[in-house]
Amino acid sequence: MRTEEFKHIILPMRSDLKAYALRLTESDDNAEDLVQEVMLRLWDMRQNIKAENNLKALAITIMRNKFYDQCRHEERNFTTDKVMEVPIEDRRAEQRDEVNLIKQIVAQLPTLQQQIFRMKEIEGYTADKIMQITGCTADNLRKNLSRARLKIRETYMNIVKQNKIKKEERR
Repeated sequence: MRTEEFKHIILPMRSDLKAYALRLTESDDNAEDLVQEVMLRLWDMRQNIKAENNLKALAITIMRNKFYDQCRHEERNFTTDKVMEVPIEDRRAEQRDEVNLIKQIVAQLPTLQQQIFRMKEIEGYTADKIMQITGCTADNLRKNLSRARLKIRETYMNIVKQNKIKKEERR
């Protein structure tokens, strides 16, 4: 893709990307940063991009991946900083609470997703063994496992966010 094509095709998507970024980050500054990173990434990729590809879907996928990467990075830094301050007994209690919360979230999943998630993540079954037991195809297995993980992650993050807000309100 040439520079002129980039300007005429990619740059007009900026407002749509900003709207999506606002939904993800809930912050105008963070949304703007995210859009800027996506634009830079697309600019770096411009030689390999063809104008007839679904570029909006590509941009949104890049944005979502960057957002999740940032969330994981922030969680890691937050956890690392806080672990140093919390006594071992308190950390064990927090870990137990987190495990119980995740068990509750898993119990709310649809039956097939719940079964597949438990076999794969908890019991350590191989994909072939799970397909044999459930009768799912490889594609169906991947989709259900992905949906289960996404639902668990989203629900967990929402609960953590709500608890954080409640703690701040108490102060």
